[in-house]
Amino acid sequence: MRSTVAIVTVMLLWAICFPLIAVGLPYAPHLTFAAMRGFLAGTVLLILALVMRRGQPRDFKTWLLLTMTGLGATTLGFFGMFHASEFLSPGIATVITNAQPLMAAILAATVLGERLGRIARIGLILGFIGVVLIVLPGLGADNGDDYSLGIFYVLLSALGITVSNVLISKMGGRLDAFTAMGWQLIIGSMFLLAIAFVTEDVTAVDWTMPFVLSLLGLALPGTALAYWLWCVVLANTELSRANVFSFLVPLFGLAMGVVFYRETVTISAAFGIALTLLGIFLVNRPGWRK
Repeated sequence: MRSTVAIVTVMLLWAICFPLIAVGLPYAPHLTFAAMRGFLAGTVLLILALVMRRGQPRDFKTWLLLTMTGLGATTLGFFGMFHASEFLSPGIATVITNAQPLMAAILAATVLGERLGRIARIGLILGFIGVVLIVLPGLGADNGDDYSLGIFYVLLSALGITVSNVLISKMGGRLDAFTAMGWQLIIGSMFLLAIAFVTEDVTAVDWTMPFVLSLLGLALPGTALAYWLWCVVLANTELSRANVFSFLVPLFGLAMGVVFYRETVTISAAFGIALTLLGIFLVNRPGWRK
């Protein structure tokens, strides 16, 4: 029960990130903004690790895992996420990003030896179909010459997140969650910053109050807290079982639209919500492992 609450909390925090990115993007170059988000979150986690005297990585294999995780979760994940927002509506981006649990299930079966039974595989597919139905009303908003480029960016982000999730799960109890997530965020952000120095004017940041608040919201609850919780979850829960909850992200996004922007829930969205919840239940039911 506690792990389920933690997973749902992570998905809620990640859902909040989408509107926060939209608030901050007009005030800073994309990759500079992304690097600042990751670096601030990683610094906070490492300070907490030092204060609590948590162990630090020492051997080459651990550093290699952290570097690969940082490249996947932070460098590729943030790179694709921040750039895709230029070319795609949140609807299309959400659908493609939420194919990630399907990709992760295949990779987890290969690398981690996890096996889903037939009912759980059906649950994954139903969950993805539910996501498509939830965002279906907004899919027609995407057109233009840069559409294919936006698809590429969001696929890149999904791929990076998929690989990093498998690596975090594989890392297991090798490192404390504060230390592991702090270092992967710092390492991934350094790669982002290096790219930003070449492609952007990193000094072109407008330090307005909306930008500062969006940066703090993204870095602290949206990244530091979310990644720490996610690492704790994956140390004790099978990746395929935990990752299916990613289908909740667009559901939470829809709920925020209803509460804060008085959006209406269409029939397709309501049916999609039901399918998504059913898919999550089927993957997490007893006997989900083959």
